[in-house]
This record gives sequence, C-alpha cells and structure tokens, in this order.
Amino acid sequence: MTIYIDPPSWPAHGTVFSHLISDTSLQELHDLAATAGISIRAFDQDHYDVPAHRYEDLVSRGAVPVSGRELTRVLLRCGLRIPAAHRPEKLRPNLSRAWSRLGHTLQAAEALTDDDAARSPAADFNRLWGLLGEELLDRWSEPHRSYHAMTHLAAVLRGVGTLDRAGELPHAQRPVVSLAAWFHDAVYSGAAGADEEESALLAETRLGPLLGAAAVSEAARLVRVTETHDPLPDDRNGAVLVDADLQILAQDPARYAQYTAAVRQDYRHVAETDFRHGRAQVLQRLLERPTLFHTAMGRARWESQARANLHAELELLTRG
Repeated sequence: MTIYIDPPSWPAHGTVFSHLISDTSLQELHDLAATAGISIRAFDQDHYDVPAHRYEDLVSRGAVPVSGRELTRVLLRCGLRIPAAHRPEKLRPNLSRAWSRLGHTLQAAEALTDDDAARSPAADFNRLWGLLGEELLDRWSEPHRSYHAMTHLAAVLRGVGTLDRAGELPHAQRPVVSLAAWFHDAVYSGAAGADEEESALLAETRLGPLLGAAAVSEAARLVRVTETHDPLPDDRNGAVLVDADLQILAQDPARYAQYTAAVRQDYRHVAETDFRHGRAQVLQRLLERPTLFHTAMGRARWESQARANLHAELELLTRG
C-alpha cells in the first residue's frame, strides 16, 4: 500500500489544500490520518483534504508526493475513485426527484383503493410529502454515516428496480418496496435491531397521515425484515428488499474494499479488537446460510462473488 499526496493548490477557507489518498485501502488511509491527527471530517468519499501547513509533515510520514493529475490516475487505476454521480452534491437532487416521483405513484395508487385511513387532503399531500423527503435525506446525510449514507440508499433503490425488471416482484408492489428502502436505515446509530425497529416506527409515524393503512403497514413490515435479512419463503417483497440491500456483498473486490472501509468508519466508536470479533461473527453467520440471496436473479448474479468476498474478508479479520 502507498499513500499519495498532491501539491497544496486547491483554495478554500483562506488557505490551499492537498489531497491525500491510498492506492489500496481506505482503512489504511484512515489509520494514517488518525495517526497524523487529521479529523475524519476532512475525509471526502475517497480522499482527505489537508491544509498546506500539513503537507511537509505528511510527506515525512511516508506520503509520496505526486502531481494532481497523477493522483487522479492512481485513484482511477486502483478502483477507489468515487464517481461524481455518487457524491452528495449530485446524489441529493437525484434522490429528491426520485422521492417526488414515488409520491406521485403512491398517491395515484391510493386513489384507486378504498383505504382512506386518515390521509391528508390531496392539496396538502405534495407539500407534506416534500417535507418528509427532506427529513429523510437529512437523516441519510448525517455526518456519522459512512456506508449507511445516501450512496447506499441510491444503490438499494437501483437494486429494487433491477429485480423488478427481472420479474422478481409483482410490478404493483415496487412502490411500497421502494418506500421501505427509503426508511430501512432512516434511523442509524449502529445499534443492530434497535435501528431497524426505530426506522419502522418512524415509517409508521410519518406515513400514517399521508398514505392508507395497508401501504404504511407493509412498508414498516419490510423495514423490520431487514433486521435479519431472512424473509419467509413466500415473501416476494421482502426477498427483493433484502437482496437489494445485500447486493453490495457481490461487488468487485475494489468496490467491496470501499464498502468494508466505510462500514468500519460507521463503527469507529467500537474498539478494533471488538469490531473484528463482531464483524467476523456476522460474516460467519452469513456464510452458514444455504444462500445469501432470496431471489432467483440474486442467486444467479450475485451469490458466487458475494461468497468469495465474504470468505476473503473473514480470512483477513481472523488473521488479524
């Protein structure tokens, strides 16, 4: 692994900044930054922004000086570069538009049913729906989130769409599964079980005045399924949401390394030894399952790579 730094030439806050990157591991990058006393707040998806007065110190600690162009090439070659479309300034408006479209779809579906459980008048729906969308995006943007952030929400929504187009979902059910995706990590403190329950309760509370009881109940039920990622055999909605949530396990090794580093950051309040032990237990339980994925497409497309990634990570964790 090599840490690289480009010249301080990016102006902000009355000074100029360098970019600090790794060519192999975000975790190693975080470790060096922590040792050097650089706050995690300086981390921007795939690099640290460091002020000019820290440049010489970081070089003395082993960071290799390169040009800005070469630093970008290194990030691209190693697969750790975060595409512009996945950055918060792009993601938020895209997700906001997706939330608005989902509201129109659900509103139209509700109009075709007899379930009128205490819904807001149509004139208020768009305003209240917009406010709820902003609240959810604020939650997904909380500063303590690294993996469980807007990039994950966008990926789960894409996964739901992919599985729907593959015929894994009754098409009329896609809106409520997408709605559950929006809420499934809306509350995130790193407390397994409690977070899912709080997220489900949030869905019930916020959606109750807007949608009929059937849609609210199903969305909250699906959120609770993500606690175990183990839907019942006939639960197609649950299978699609769970597989969309777990598809990150089947990414290529470079993207999987980004995922594991981001998960570690989400649990940075946990000591390293405790984290390794707990994470290894989670991986072992997943590997003991007959299948990781519950849809035919998930098993065919994602199962093999996901198991390879889990085995590789488990070996690293247990090897110490």
